Amino acid sequence: MSSNEYEINGVCEAYPLIENHGVIGNMLTSALISIHADINFMCWPHFDSPAMFCSLLDCEKGGHWRIAPETLRSKCKQTKTKQSYWPDTNVLQSRFHLVESVASVIDYMPVIDGKGLKWLVRKVKGIRGKLDMKMTFKPTFNFALDKHKMEKTEFGYNIQSEPTKINLDLISKIPMTFINDGNGGFLESVFTIKENDVVVFILKESFDSMDLFPKHLYRVPEDIGKLENELFMGTIFYWQKWLEKCTYKGRWREIVERSALCLKLMTFAPTGAIIASPTCSLPEGLGGPRNWDYRYAWLRDSSFSVYGLIRIGFIEEAHAFMKWLETRCAEAVYDDPKRSMPVRIMYSVHGDDKIPEYTLDHLSGYRNSKPVRVGNDAINQVQMDIFGEFMDSIYLSNKYGSLVSYDFWLHIRKMVDWVADNYQTKDEGIWEVRSGKQHFTYSKIMCWVALDRGLRLADRRSFPAPRDKWTKIRDAIYEEIQEKGFNKDLQTFTQFYGSKALDASTLIMSLVFFMAPSDPRNLATLDAILKPVEEGGLVANSLVFRYNLTHGHDDHIATDGLDGEEGTFNICTFWLIESLTRASVVNKEYLIKARLMFDEMLGYANHLGLFSEEIGIGGEALGNFPQAFTHLSLISAAFNLDRVLSDNFINKILKLLKIIIKNNNNNNNNNNNNNNNNNNNNNNNNNNNNNNNNNNNNNN
Repeated sequence: MSSNEYEINGVCEAYPLIENHGVIGNMLTSALISIHADINFMCWPHFDSPAMFCSLLDCEKGGHWRIAPETLRSKCKQTKTKQSYWPDTNVLQSRFHLVESVASVIDYMPVIDGKGLKWLVRKVKGIRGKLDMKMTFKPTFNFALDKHKMEKTEFGYNIQSEPTKINLDLISKIPMTFINDGNGGFLESVFTIKENDVVVFILKESFDSMDLFPKHLYRVPEDIGKLENELFMGTIFYWQKWLEKCTYKGRWREIVERSALCLKLMTFAPTGAIIASPTCSLPEGLGGPRNWDYRYAWLRDSSFSVYGLIRIGFIEEAHAFMKWLETRCAEAVYDDPKRSMPVRIMYSVHGDDKIPEYTLDHLSGYRNSKPVRVGNDAINQVQMDIFGEFMDSIYLSNKYGSLVSYDFWLHIRKMVDWVADNYQTKDEGIWEVRSGKQHFTYSKIMCWVALDRGLRLADRRSFPAPRDKWTKIRDAIYEEIQEKGFNKDLQTFTQFYGSKALDASTLIMSLVFFMAPSDPRNLATLDAILKPVEEGGLVANSLVFRYNLTHGHDDHIATDGLDGEEGTFNICTFWLIESLTRASVVNKEYLIKARLMFDEMLGYANHLGLFSEEIGIGGEALGNFPQAFTHLSLISAAFNLDRVLSDNFINKILKLLKIIIKNNNNNNNNNNNNNNNNNNNNNNNNNNNNNNNNNNNNNN
């Protein structure tokens, strides 16, 4: 066992399971924190900056920041750990339970008055008994490539890394010891904490937010606690106040709200960009090469995120992203022969389109999953589908209050017109395959969406547009997809024109109103995907593969140009759930299946309600974590499934009320009839009595 490894209950924790993490952030960057309070991945100062802690990618060379009981690393079998978020916030608490003591570590990045500070706060609190704790602060800047220096100050240590121009202060009233390891050194502190004791560590940029918290507030050790309390209360207030805007009140409210908080964490506040994930090179298959950098803003992922946030009431985030999209539109290049598309498929959080991909060969990778990649070559790919997601998000945002300006419309019109002229271009598709370009069915569907939403937006706002041209080409794309994307022998839509392989991305058809959920072709594709993988389908016990890499006839197996295997794709599972929900207008069994799949899928969330990109064969999380694409599709599936279930419930109540009203009316009618009969009988009796009286009188 290496020096960085330790065991809890016999389980090696050199590389914690991907799902055994929480995430904190300030809408500038984020940090992954294991259930044992280890910060083992954090980029600084922004999401796509080089990492200063990356032991998750190499437990020996990568840096970390650990705070834990000393007994935790002594193979103590009596240590239990629990992790939870402070209610309705992104403030994380990791708790250590020992035989006679309990302590917690509370982690957060302060957000004060809506502004994320370039600070990270770690508060250690004694809850029961007495406990010896150990803190190890070991940064390795630029993915363990750059050295640094540490200098003692009157309130802690100053840490500087010249190549990356980083200047940080680590502040605490607890003494820290500098240990020279030849790479700039690291800090350790051993302290005893008793019930109600609090020890605070604050990592911050040296000159950040001096106007809010001048240095005199933390020069005196006793004032650090007061400073931390102000930061803590302000951050709690911000997150809870933000979440109050959520309009979703249906079933699964807790998991939907956690997904919203997660998406907010992955928003870069200065520009409104939404990243795909805050990590890089976490593998899609252990030991394999499918390791990618997701710390950037994909047009596709960000656009879907806007849809998810709008659905549940977060309109401001949609407005901010529209500003980011408008800037990308304005920067579009149409006359450069070296560029295959006017916009890139992804950008840095600042809007830069230069994201070269390279490998970090000095790092061993998560559980020896090589190579470790930084940057992403997919930026140079042709992915025609992005224009559909792009236009769909603009249309929805305009519909819900972020009105498109005339100048923005000029950029939009030019882009939609470009799609009309170039929709027949082959591309690498939504899955960014490296096996060559094809006419991917999903890409063609989204080209149709781009033109359709362009026409709708033009009509809704009475904008000038070449409507005849767009309508003609939109309809031509539709018929082409029906002719070439649908395999008449298999009676299903397939991955690309002429292919026999299924692709879960075709589930998008009813979600974007390309086809009616009740259309026989849509239902046939849905039924084909629902089959088990061994029978040529894409489903394995309620989990969905994006395509079939291993089973079926050779011509039915998809290829993406990469070695290794992968898990089921979480977004595909949620797409299937939503497709089944919509198709339940034809067959109610689809709705039963959709709810069962949704509840089963929620069982694969981690202990905090977070999802990665994929799920492995053993139910473990795979790929970068957490994943925006997964959480936005969860929100959409939950929203639509809850609405249909509620409508069915209301319809049942209405039917019951109708039956009750009808029965009441029948009872009233019967009562009226009985009353009339009684009245008639009474009248007859009275008449008889009168006749008898008259007869008696006559006799007399």
